[in-house]
Amino acid sequence: MPNIVIVGAQWGDEGKGKIVDYLTDQTEIVVRAQGGNNAGHTVISEGTKYVLHLIPSGILWPNKTCVIGNGVVIDPVSLLEEIDTLAKQGVTVEADRLLISNRAHLVLPSHRAMDALNESSRGDEKIGTTKRGIGPAYSDKIDRSGLRLHELFEDNFSDRLNQNLTNCNELLEAAGVETIDVAASVTAYAEAAERLRPFVCDTIGFLHQALADSRSLLFEGAQGTYLDVDFGTYPFVTSSNTTSGGVCTGSGVPPQRIDKVVGVIKAYTTRVGEGPFPTEDDGFGDVLHGMGREFGATTGRERRCGWLDLVLLRYATYVNGIDELAMTNLDGLDGLDEIPICTHYELDGKKLDLPPASAADLQRVKPVYKTLPGWKTSIEEARHLADLPEKAREYLDYVTRTTGVPITSVGVGPDRTQTLVD
Repeated sequence: MPNIVIVGAQWGDEGKGKIVDYLTDQTEIVVRAQGGNNAGHTVISEGTKYVLHLIPSGILWPNKTCVIGNGVVIDPVSLLEEIDTLAKQGVTVEADRLLISNRAHLVLPSHRAMDALNESSRGDEKIGTTKRGIGPAYSDKIDRSGLRLHELFEDNFSDRLNQNLTNCNELLEAAGVETIDVAASVTAYAEAAERLRPFVCDTIGFLHQALADSRSLLFEGAQGTYLDVDFGTYPFVTSSNTTSGGVCTGSGVPPQRIDKVVGVIKAYTTRVGEGPFPTEDDGFGDVLHGMGREFGATTGRERRCGWLDLVLLRYATYVNGIDELAMTNLDGLDGLDEIPICTHYELDGKKLDLPPASAADLQRVKPVYKTLPGWKTSIEEARHLADLPEKAREYLDYVTRTTGVPITSVGVGPDRTQTLVD
């Protein structure tokens, strides 16, 4: 089994958790390298729905090791809540199966409070953050004022956290918003430290020993290409590198040890939060929401919905070095007579094959569509690509031809068994 990176090729919510879960059967170690608990990966196995935020999806498989790398920002209290939720669902998270980098940065109550304050202060220019404190935590990391996980176990951590929260409360009081309960927060983080201590280690050393032992690694990306702080629809992005390059800096595994990049896409496009979305179609969104689809795993918000955008997909294949595509949610198109696909944009009389850098320009582009016929039948019972209707296979073939990247797996439903391969 090669070392594989799974990356979202749209705005996140592409179904990466399902693809990771499917591929975990063939690998030994699953690694998360960036983001925080603002991500939500949903996996449905044998009728049970699991929603994961920080813990890699591989935890649902026995005898697999999961790693949370140095590039992730971690809210210790939320992580323990996730561990406890899994335990109630029959999944025991043990210290020998979940390793957490001692270099990962902490998300503190002050980060969550400032995230909410910053978002509310933006008014009509809000970004659409989940208010989980991820952006402020990364800001402190870059500012070199953040706290890392190994510091959680140092004798003076409670004093440092107390001072951090007291300083934050001064800002919150000045803004006239609710302040943080400092004593309760200090107690909660002290308790979290004791529970998390067995999980925390030098994950870089562990991963390089695994490579030396020829053990296979599967890297689970969070969010998607167009939420990347460098390549996404800035400023409507997250605060980390969600593209394949972020895997290396967020895990300590060098680029030459990556064998394959798999880009995950939906058969259409969705986005949560603010920002430009050229192929957005409210009517199509109403259809999907009416089917009970497209609600955020982390926020519960209705996702914005639109048609597949090959301009964005083409660019995503460039910046990620995508070798293969995994398409999910093809069954979401089952009832349509016709299916538009965006082939290029027009902006100020010019044809664009790649997205403009400016979010304002992306907001102004006119998507140009090619319309393909729908298959008008349920594909949920298909178990092989050959089982798909001819028009569904034509849809897949068109995407492959226009991107130059093969589609090697297709999702036709939420369950683990509803992933089709050649």
